This record gives sequence, C-alpha cells and structure tokens, in this order.
Amino acid sequence: MRRSEIIEEIVRRDWLIVANIGYPARELFAAADRPGNFYMLGSMGLASSLGLGLAVSQPHRVCILDGDGSVLMNLGSLATIAHHAPDNFCLIIADNKVYGSTGGQPTYTGGRTDLAAVARAAGNTQVSRVSTKSQLARALDEHEGHASIIIADTDPGNADVPVIPLSAVAIKERFMARLMGGN
Repeated sequence: MRRSEIIEEIVRRDWLIVANIGYPARELFAAADRPGNFYMLGSMGLASSLGLGLAVSQPHRVCILDGDGSVLMNLGSLATIAHHAPDNFCLIIADNKVYGSTGGQPTYTGGRTDLAAVARAAGNTQVSRVSTKSQLARALDEHEGHASIIIADTDPGNADVPVIPLSAVAIKERFMARLMGGN
C-alpha cells in the first residue's frame, strides 16, 4: 500500500485530519486540501499529541496521519492516548520503515520494533495492522466510535508534490475557523 492510498481513504470521510510534517502533510495537501486539514510544520513527533488534544476538546472525529519514525520519537504519546482514549480519535501510522522526509534512513520498525505491540502494551485496546486499502477501510469502519490506532504497512517513497504554500499562521487560522463552524 502507498501513503496516497491511506490519504484517499481518510479524505472520503468528513473528519478533521492532522498530518505529520514533511511528505505526509504535503501529499495530503496535494490530494485534498481543505480547512479541516491541519498540516504540521516543523514539529516531528507531535502530530499524535496535537491530535489527541484536539479529540478531547471537541466532538468531531479526528484522524491523525503519522509516520513510524515520528511515532518512535514520541512513544510516550501512546500511553497518553490509552489513558484518555477519546471515542473520536484515530491514529493511522504509515509504517514504511524509513524516515521518508529526511532521506530514507531506516527506522527500527524495519527490525525488531512492532508499533502495534508497543501500542497494545501502552494500554490501547483498539489496535489494528493493515496492509491493503480494503483492510484499512474495514478497520476505519470497525473502529468508528472508539479510540483507535491503525498501523498501515506502506511502501517507502514519496509522491512528487510541492511544498505547502501556506504559512503556519494561515493553516492555524483556517483550521480554527473550521472548528468554529466557518467554511
């Protein structure tokens, strides 16, 4: 599965989306830019934490598109997610076993580290591993209404997409307007 297939699946739903820095955010922007997308800029490892805060503070379903390398930088977030477990929270970890935005260096998930096992050990109960778009769609449907973590085995590689032309302030302001019921 490619990361673009994850993006195709999540944008079909009317959810708020938080995308990890680098290529995940750039690919989401290129595929389906909208005010309900929050693109992380310059804060690797924090998409899941920001998404969790968003989920506990408002009722809309929140989907976080994160990467294995980013989650490895903030494993403590998995315990915090398990503790709060808001029903409107979904973390999708695109596990391509590399740091794709910084040159393709291998992550530990290509070796002995199993993020699904780590998430379960942290106390998360709705954890799935998928490797196809149909499995992803099924997992998203089955986990609707539950705090969930989905590890999506993906191929390494990035789409040829431009840099996001929005400033951090512009991203924040239009996202906040969406939360407040505007556009």
